[in-house]
Amino acid sequence: MKTDIHPDYHEINVVMTDGTSFKTRSTMGKAGDTIRLDIDPKSHPAWTGVQKLLDTGGQIAKFNKRFAGFGLKK
Repeated sequence: MKTDIHPDYHEINVVMTDGTSFKTRSTMGKAGDTIRLDIDPKSHPAWTGVQKLLDTGGQIAKFNKRFAGFGLKK
């Protein structure tokens, strides 16, 4: 195995969007650095199941109008 080719693996602090924090080990930054997350499992719709639809320029209304009569026939 080659020597001196691996990055430094040290402990860092991770701060979630709600202010909670935890320590983990990483090769990012220097020992003791802090990562502040913009998106995490507590706030992202993929994990929470809560979706917010932003209607920019009436796109959703346009879609609903176009496909209003479309449905499954019974």
